Amino acid sequence: MDIKEVAVIGGGTMGNGIAHVMAQNGLKVVLVDVKQEYLDRAFGTIKRNLERQVKKGVIDTQLVSATLANITLSLKIESARETPLVIEAVQENMNIKKDIFQTLDKTCPATTIIASNTSSLPITAIAAATSRPTKVIGMHFMNPVPMMKLVEVIRGIATSDETFETIKNLCLAIGKTPIEANDYPGFVANRILMPMLNEAAFCLMEGVASADDIDTVMKLGAGHPMGPLYLADFIGLDICLAIMETLYKGYNDSKYRPCPLLRKLVQAGHLGRKTGRGFYEYND
Repeated sequence: MDIKEVAVIGGGTMGNGIAHVMAQNGLKVVLVDVKQEYLDRAFGTIKRNLERQVKKGVIDTQLVSATLANITLSLKIESARETPLVIEAVQENMNIKKDIFQTLDKTCPATTIIASNTSSLPITAIAAATSRPTKVIGMHFMNPVPMMKLVEVIRGIATSDETFETIKNLCLAIGKTPIEANDYPGFVANRILMPMLNEAAFCLMEGVASADDIDTVMKLGAGHPMGPLYLADFIGLDICLAIMETLYKGYNDSKYRPCPLLRKLVQAGHLGRKTGRGFYEYND
């Protein structure tokens, strides 16, 4: 199947990034969210990120216009009916995802592939909410989507080879590097990354070193482009906590126990860059 049109459900950080990349590579995109203000914000973010690419000399101004023209905004999930691929990119909540997949399953033709951008939740469980488990797959993009090359393509227990090959080829067509992962909690990226961020939070909580020094150790000592605590703030501490809880529940192993400091910051509403405060404070 050659994908030329795609619907993206959710206009948040990941959703608008996915829409951006798809549209920039010539696909027609229907971006769906529940409020017009969310859609307007997403479209504005895409426009600003495209303009940033122009300033860096990555693209020209003509591609900005063409990319934005490829995006249609919609408040109705039924708008996904005409696209051969729908990518869900809402918050990491299994009940919300299942509700969306059930609605899409009833709305879209049987041939439509429905993908989830989940970063840790089981694709098999999401697929079980539909009557088309062979057509359900994971497409875990990395943040920020326009810059990061990797996409984890995750097979559920029933995902067909045809569905996998279609999504793999689409990833290659939009300039991404797909890797195949089987359906285990956290897949590959977050199973390795999140425990590191969580352990950095334990180091801070236990007074081993300051946040700056912990991050400096990993940047200068391990060659990481940014430290784990700063990265956690960038991702969002609520997302980090949700993924750690998924790992902890999925493997029933104490090594995945979320750090109490991480949980406390989320309870306080200090979610990182997006709220202006997390492990660090942000004034921009």
